[in-house]
Amino acid sequence: MASPSAAGPGRGPSTDPARPIPAPDSAPDSAPGSGLRQGSHPPPEELTDLRLLKALAQPRRQQMLQHLTLHGPATSATLARALGLNTGATSYHLRELARYGFVEETSGSGHGRERWWRAVPGDRRFPPRSRQSPATRRVMDELNHLSYAADLDLFEQLQREADAGLGEWADAFPYSRGTIRLTLPELREFFEEYIALLNRYKRPAADTPAEARTVLTRLLAFPAPAPTAQAAHAAPASPSPNSPSQNRKETELS
Repeated sequence: MASPSAAGPGRGPSTDPARPIPAPDSAPDSAPGSGLRQGSHPPPEELTDLRLLKALAQPRRQQMLQHLTLHGPATSATLARALGLNTGATSYHLRELARYGFVEETSGSGHGRERWWRAVPGDRRFPPRSRQSPATRRVMDELNHLSYAADLDLFEQLQREADAGLGEWADAFPYSRGTIRLTLPELREFFEEYIALLNRYKRPAADTPAEARTVLTRLLAFPAPAPTAQAAHAAPASPSPNSPSQNRKETELS
C-alpha cells in the first residue's frame, strides 16, 4: 500500500493498502509495453474506517500479509511455522484480515480439509493526512512505522544474502535518490503515473515467463525541510526557473 502523502495517499496496485503492506501480485490484463486496457485493474479504494485501520495496524497481521505476498497462498499452520506463532493465533488473525477483505480463502493443495488463504489484490489508499482525525493519525503513524521498518529489514536481509544464491539476480537492487521541484498537483500526477507504470507491467500468471520473479517496489516521496530563516538569509539569489540546479535529478544505482 502506498502511504498517505500529499501526492496521493495510496499504495498502489495489488494488495497494498496505502503504505503498510507489501503488495501481492495481481494480474491485470496487460503486458509490459502493451499499455493499460480499460478495466484491467480495480479502481482505487480509500480506507477510512478506523476499525479497519486498527485491524491492519497489528504487527503479526502485517507479517502474515508480507508472507502471503512473498510466498503465495498458505495455511494457518504454514504461517504459524514460518512466523513462530501458534496455529490458533494465525487462524484468528486470518479471520480478522478476511473480515476486512485483505485475505480470502483459495484452493490449495487439495490435502484433506486444509484451509488455504491468499492476499486479495486491490489499489487501496489511505485518506490524506489533512483529512485524518487525531485517532486515525495515531493508527497511521504506527502502521507506517511498522511498514517502513519491515521494508528496510527485508531489503537489507536480501542484500546480505545476495551472494549466497541469487545468481544474476544479485544485481537486482536498483536504488535511486532524486530531487525534483513540483507543485502539489504535479506531485499527485507524478504519483498516479507511477501507479499506472506498475499496472502496465502487471500480467496474468499464464503470460509470465518462467524466469520471472516477484519484485517488490516501494515509492517514498516527501517535501524537503523548509530552510531556516538564517539559511534563507545567507542563500544566494535564486537562479532563473530554467536553471538546471533548480530541477536537477541525482540518481544513484547500485
